[in-house]
Amino acid sequence: MNINLTGRHLEITPAIREHVTSKLGKIKRHFDNLIDISVILSVDKLQQKAEATVHMSGKTVFAETDDSNLYVAIDNLVDLLDRQVLKHKDKNSARRHDDTGSQVTVD
Repeated sequence: MNINLTGRHLEITPAIREHVTSKLGKIKRHFDNLIDISVILSVDKLQQKAEATVHMSGKTVFAETDDSNLYVAIDNLVDLLDRQVLKHKDKNSARRHDDTGSQVTVD
């Protein structure tokens, strides 16, 4: 899994980089087929904004959050991404394994 971290009007410090990578590890634990994650952190006056694009096998997921505190924005972003990735994982597993055990045929 590649993590691209970019800062707009913001210098990415080692503490911010460590916080982002540790939080994104939560997503990797839930779904192994992640290809690439691009995170953009930006500052616009008093709002700290975090946005991310997750490329995984079969789908691309995007989420963005903003808050007055950058660390809170990152935490909220990871929560949003985690819900979307789990939803994608559940859909894939439900599609593969039908509850009846038989194959679904379309006429």
